[in-house]
Amino acid sequence: MSVPPRTWIVDAAANELTALHHNDSYLRYRTHTVSEKGNLVRDVAESKDGTVARLVKKDEKPLSEDVDTAERQRLNDLITSPSNYFRHVRNGESDRKMADKLIPLMADAMIYTYTPGQPQTGKNGGATEVVLDYRPDPKFNPPNTEAQALTGLEGRIWIDAKSHYLVRMEGTISHGVNFGWGMLAHIYPGGKLVLDQTSAGDGRWIYTYFSMKLSVRALMLKTVNVETESTSSDVQKIGPMSYQNAIRMLLDTPLPGR
Repeated sequence: MSVPPRTWIVDAAANELTALHHNDSYLRYRTHTVSEKGNLVRDVAESKDGTVARLVKKDEKPLSEDVDTAERQRLNDLITSPSNYFRHVRNGESDRKMADKLIPLMADAMIYTYTPGQPQTGKNGGATEVVLDYRPDPKFNPPNTEAQALTGLEGRIWIDAKSHYLVRMEGTISHGVNFGWGMLAHIYPGGKLVLDQTSAGDGRWIYTYFSMKLSVRALMLKTVNVETESTSSDVQKIGPMSYQNAIRMLLDTPLPGR
């Protein structure tokens, strides 16, 4: 408590970028995501070339033969066509690129204060946590369009006191946020964000729960409610391998319920 609260955020942000790119560290895990795309469970593996995933369950039921056959064909096609795979990887990098832009700004975009009742131990298996409340800094000048999102977010952050990694983040859209003076998009107040993370060992952290509920108007047209809830489980370390071998590993694993 003797250091400024912002110091914890600077350290946590640097660690988040390390975890985001996870150089020379590879994991396999299972994700369960409920969104507008459905109720989907995927087997995920990180390779030297990027992440690959196989659909293994849909709508809480084992895959039908037709769906499984189509999924196998999709993955086998990626094995034989590296150009298609790397195009797929580039198309899926938008979230990572946005995180690369936003995470370094967290320390300056918010005003942080220590939450009463320090230290706490409730979010990370008994480990000591530093807990901070945050709210937008009115002096913050967003350097890019994506950073506008930070101007309306407030909430609470839990940081592991030993490793300085983010354990949990809760956020609420406290007031509406415009992108491009509202012409590109508008996020309405009341949206909620929650993120939980845990250590996977050897300095590697991974999310265990993510929830996002937002009401967004895009391009001055209709309003869309965005709701996503995702968990990860069965995390295990794997060795470095090509994306082709990672896909083969996934395909060689029997489906659940079969």
